[in-house]
Amino acid sequence: MGKRLKALFMGRKDEARTDKTVFSFMLAAGIVALGAAFVLTLEKFHLYENPDAVLSCSINIVLNCSTVMQSWQSHVFGFPNMIIGLMAYAVVVTVAVVGLTGAKLPRWFWIAANVGFMLGLIFSYWLFFNSVYAIQVLCPWCLLVTASTTVIFSTMLHYNLKHNVFEVSKHTNERVQRFLTAGYHQMIVLAWLALMVALVFIQFGDALFA
Repeated sequence: MGKRLKALFMGRKDEARTDKTVFSFMLAAGIVALGAAFVLTLEKFHLYENPDAVLSCSINIVLNCSTVMQSWQSHVFGFPNMIIGLMAYAVVVTVAVVGLTGAKLPRWFWIAANVGFMLGLIFSYWLFFNSVYAIQVLCPWCLLVTASTTVIFSTMLHYNLKHNVFEVSKHTNERVQRFLTAGYHQMIVLAWLALMVALVFIQFGDALFA
């Protein structure tokens, strides 16, 4: 009995440590994305005041925030996208802080967060692929936001899978837990980010450094 209790206690301790790591990464990514959205908002106001201004994130022909900001994709909903970022990433930071406290929140909260983060991820990558293949100009801050959003979604998904928030069957959950324990989830995220970097280099090549 003593060994079972010890194993149970250590299991919960390891689980709590894993959760703190997950939410720490989410918090860091949320802060980075929020900071990038804030800088982009300032740069947008600067561009409003002076359309010919050279922004701090306008490095060359390929890496040029000014060009991206003047495209229709930068204000899909009738106002600058970075305003959405300011609100959305503030929510992300809040969720991460709540997670770090170990608060026990209802299942619907974590599912809603997962859905919201997924929508943010889809929108972020829609902008990314438009930037790479339609506008053919990159915004360095936007790339940072895309990478951060990827981390944010993956950490939320990891937490929900770890705690079986989606309430899958016992057999499926056992397979999911083995998948997570083996570290395959992190490997997929890293591979995905590496693929995105590769796509950028394939598309622009040496022009990135011109």
